[in-house]
Amino acid sequence: MKISKKSDYALRVLMTLVEAYGKEPISIRELATRNAVPKRFLEHIMLDLKSQGWVSSLPGKSGGYTLSRRPDEIRMGQVLRYFDGLLAPINCVSTNQYEQCSQEAVCRFRRVFLDVRNETARLMDNTTLSAAFRGQPVRRQEVFDDALMGGAGI
Repeated sequence: MKISKKSDYALRVLMTLVEAYGKEPISIRELATRNAVPKRFLEHIMLDLKSQGWVSSLPGKSGGYTLSRRPDEIRMGQVLRYFDGLLAPINCVSTNQYEQCSQEAVCRFRRVFLDVRNETARLMDNTTLSAAFRGQPVRRQEVFDDALMGGAGI
């Protein structure tokens, strides 16, 4: 699974709003700067987040964006599905973008991709924004763990 830039940017901004939850609104300019997101692209993302009821905007000089729901009420799976539509690694195991494959009746590795889809969905659907925010940033050595580097395409 590879998420889109839109999902990536939306999650970045949501994490910033989780950090500021219960405090003053944050301007779109500040959100764009703090999260290295192009401001014009972020404007569209914020409209999408607002349409889902996840953020609210306040006009004016001291206005900006805040979370409109508690961080423990928004799940990462909701955000990813909204922006990317699916969590399945291949379409023959997707429920909303299913594409039949000529090998379905005999395919042996499809089961693995179904398990990947199910575990990914379970993890994303059980992870709230507040839970993700409480986690620690990933260290570089965790990404390049020697035990995993045998599969260099990770």
